[in-house]
Amino acid sequence: PPSRILPPLLLALLAPGTVAACSPQPNATRFVCTEPTLSTFPTGLPPTTLAVSVEFTALAALQPTALVGLPLLQELHLSSNRLGALPETLLRPVPALRVLDLTNNLLADLPDGIFSSTGSLQHLVLQGNQLQGLRPNWFQNLPKLRWLDLAGNVLAEVPPAVFRPLRSLRSLDLSRNRLATLAPDALAGLRVLEQLDLEGNRLGTLPPTAFVPMPALRLLFLQDNELWALPGGIFAPLRQLRVLDLARNRLRELELPPPTPGDTLDLDISGNPWVCECPLLALLRRAAPQLAASHDTLCASPERYRGQEVASVSQAGDTGC
Repeated sequence: PPSRILPPLLLALLAPGTVAACSPQPNATRFVCTEPTLSTFPTGLPPTTLAVSVEFTALAALQPTALVGLPLLQELHLSSNRLGALPETLLRPVPALRVLDLTNNLLADLPDGIFSSTGSLQHLVLQGNQLQGLRPNWFQNLPKLRWLDLAGNVLAEVPPAVFRPLRSLRSLDLSRNRLATLAPDALAGLRVLEQLDLEGNRLGTLPPTAFVPMPALRLLFLQDNELWALPGGIFAPLRQLRVLDLARNRLRELELPPPTPGDTLDLDISGNPWVCECPLLALLRRAAPQLAASHDTLCASPERYRGQEVASVSQAGDTGC
C-alpha cells in the first residue's frame, strides 16, 4: 500500500553507510566522518568545533573556504583521502590549529604560504604522500612545532638549514625517502631535537658535522640505508644519545658516541659486514653498549672469526687486543 512506501530521501537517511551519517550536530566540539564515498568536505560545522576528522574517504579537493567559521579548531585529521593539492589560504581561518594530519594522500607539493598563519601548530604529519621537495617558507612561521613527520615521500634532498626556524622541534621523521646525501648544514638549528629518523633512505655516508646542531638528541635511527663508512667522531656531539640503530647497512668499522657514566646505549648494528679486529672489539668493550639482535651481529672478517657473533668475540680474552 502507498502508506508503507518511504520517501526516497528518508530511505537515503536510513541506509547504512550513507553520507548522511556524516552530518554535523549542533554545538558539537568534535566531528568525525569516515564515509568511503564522501567526495566533498562537509559544510555547516558548528563554530564550537575543536576537532575535525575526515579520513578514509574519496575527498580529492578542498575549497579555500572549507574551514571558514571554525575559529576554535585545534585538530584537523585528513588522512587516507585522495587530496592532490591544498589551497594556499586553507588554514587562515583556523589560527588556533595545533594538530594537522595529512597522512596517506597524494600531495606532491604544498603552497609556499600554506602555514603562514598557523603559529600555534605543534604536530604536522605529511607521511605517505608524494612530496618531492621541501620549501623553506613552509617552516618560517612554526615556532611551536614539536613533531614533524615527512616519512614515506620521495624527497631526494634536504635544503640547507631548511629546519632552522623550528626551534621547538623534538621529533623529525625523514624515513623511507630517497635521500642519498645530506648537506653539512641540512639539520642546522635543531637544538632541542630528541628523535631523528633517517631509516630506509639511500645514504652512503654522512657529513662529519651532521649531528653537531643536535646536542639534545636521544634516539637516532639510521637502519636500512647504504652506509659504508662513518666519519671519525661523527657521534661525539651526541652525549645524550640512548638509542642508535645502524642495522642493515654496509658498515665494516664502527663509530660510537662517548660513553656516559650511569647510562647504557641501546645499539643495533646487526646485518653489517663487521671487521672483527682490535679497533671494533676494543670500542665495544670500552663503551659496553646493550646490543640488540646480537645473533645477527656477525663478523665478516678476519677469516678466523667469520660467522661468529661480534659480542662473543669482543668479550673473548684471546683476541690480543
